Amino acid sequence: MRLTVLAAALSIAAPAAALAGPASNAVKFFYVPAVKFEADAKYRDRFTEPVTKLFDLNDQVQKAKPDEVPCIDFAPGLDAQDFDQKTVAKTLKLAEAVDGDSAEVTATFSLFPEGDDSKREMVWSLKRVDGKWKIADITSKTSGWTLSALECLAGQAPE
Repeated sequence: MRLTVLAAALSIAAPAAALAGPASNAVKFFYVPAVKFEADAKYRDRFTEPVTKLFDLNDQVQKAKPDEVPCIDFAPGLDAQDFDQKTVAKTLKLAEAVDGDSAEVTATFSLFPEGDDSKREMVWSLKRVDGKWKIADITSKTSGWTLSALECLAGQAPE
């Protein structure tokens, strides 16, 4: 009887454990216990190119024209500006696929307790650099954009 209970408990716990890992932990950092703004300079060491180039341009625009909206005016990891932290934390699910020094972590969650339009699916592309997982890009499967492909035109003179 005890062996059956133990086997049942392990079969339930094993799939959840298989989804977690070091790459997922690098992504989870941006969602819980509190959502963090990826473009914040204090998190820059968690990223690699190509998104660091966009973040640098965003910083330049903010310094040059502090009264204007910068290039990144939303939380890229949420694909939104507004959210309910408790709902994000409660609904967050991470799935990790590692291939050598590259990984993809898919984050699915809801922004609010109600509404189909609050569901999000984000794919984080990571690279292992000096033994640590760093984020190379973020793609919104929900809205069809990739962070590195966003253009930062605010404050730039027309050609």
